[in-house]
Amino acid sequence: MKKTIKEIKKRTVNPPCGLCGKSKKPRYKTECCGNWVCGDESEYVMFSYSRDICSRNHRRFTLCGHHNVEEHEDDWRTCKKCREDFEHELEMYVWYGMNEYNFEKLPNPPAFKPTYCSKCGERIILPDGGYSSLCGVYRCDNCPITEKERGEIILEYKSKSQDK
Repeated sequence: MKKTIKEIKKRTVNPPCGLCGKSKKPRYKTECCGNWVCGDESEYVMFSYSRDICSRNHRRFTLCGHHNVEEHEDDWRTCKKCREDFEHELEMYVWYGMNEYNFEKLPNPPAFKPTYCSKCGERIILPDGGYSSLCGVYRCDNCPITEKERGEIILEYKSKSQDK
């Protein structure tokens, strides 16, 4: 009986995407944390608002990605500059640290005051969109800011800024 020796070719296999688990799309290591993600950002269609490219989602919608893009030092989980960048909308800081595009969630996210429409009082979920803001005044999509209101809001904002 003749022995057959099969040559085993070693293939380099990238692990599946750490966010969506897919392994058919090309995968890349993130610059920020070295985790594997799928998707080529050059395939993103401008203004499509698509969330199908995990590499883009992690870079654009997480504190880890923000920390790296802004070239902050130290660890993103304890970075004071990252926190300051979102101080005006703490809800967004928490979302960037806790959403599904993270490999690791923000430990002990801070509590934040919810945002409400200044006209009708409806709760606005900032990460979901569907609102407008001007000089710290938020409006839901059902209560657009009129030209007259726009002028009043800007004047009030300027007077508050001068008082400081």
